[in-house]
Amino acid sequence: MKPAPFEYHAPESTKEAVDLLAELGDGAKLIAGGQSLVPVLALRLAVFDHLIDIRRIRVLRGIEERGDSVWIGAATTEAEIGRSALATRRVPLLSRATPLIGHFQIRNRGTIGGSLAHADAAAEYPAVALALDATVEALSPRGQREIPAAEFFTGIWTTELEPDELLTGVSFPVAAGRRGFAIEEFARRSGDFAVAGAAVAVGLDPGGRVSASGIGLFGLGPTALRAAAAETAVAGIAVSDIDPAEVGRAAVADLDAVPSDLHGSASYRKKVGAAMVARAWEQAVKEAVSG
Repeated sequence: MKPAPFEYHAPESTKEAVDLLAELGDGAKLIAGGQSLVPVLALRLAVFDHLIDIRRIRVLRGIEERGDSVWIGAATTEAEIGRSALATRRVPLLSRATPLIGHFQIRNRGTIGGSLAHADAAAEYPAVALALDATVEALSPRGQREIPAAEFFTGIWTTELEPDELLTGVSFPVAAGRRGFAIEEFARRSGDFAVAGAAVAVGLDPGGRVSASGIGLFGLGPTALRAAAAETAVAGIAVSDIDPAEVGRAAVADLDAVPSDLHGSASYRKKVGAAMVARAWEQAVKEAVSG
């Protein structure tokens, strides 16, 4: 099939893009890499009268260190993030998640802003954003605002973004001290969406106790989730006294909307999810201890 007819717009500034969103209303849709949107349009699962292409807006691309955070422009491609020495050094969890996204052709076009705004439950970047307490930046005719990742993902393919808002970038805080990061996922084939996965960040105090942790889950709910109960359970505990398998079980214990489909039942996904959390936790702790 082919997409329904639409009018194409290519603004060269964020103001122009936001003005178009406000003017065209619900009939307009933003597009950057198009790796999620184009298949949906081709199958006519969605129809829009206008597509607003933001690839020409230069200020939406780039990776910069800003104080204690690393800022990444919304139109920065996944491939650019994967090649970035700054991202690898300062936001290693994001860097390690990147090779797991589809295939290299997809990463050459797909963008971080598109991944976050699309909010696919099985996508890696939303879970990483949750685990790292990222902040999403959005621009509208009313001005710019910041949305914590914990409040950004609201449901199936839905976010806190208003219809006239443009996602302009995302900031990842960079914490000092003994830190460890890992991401694990299970997929039927390389490049497939994950059946279940986990992104884990761990911080240790000088005594080897857990001073901070973030556990982002994907493939285990209507959107990316944070395993807050498991994080609370390990706070202040010496890592030598923590069983990774128990962390995994705690992370999925209270999930009540786990998908059940051709790729696996809800109970199967929970078992896989617990195993992914346990593996990622173990690897992140090893890195934190050795650091």
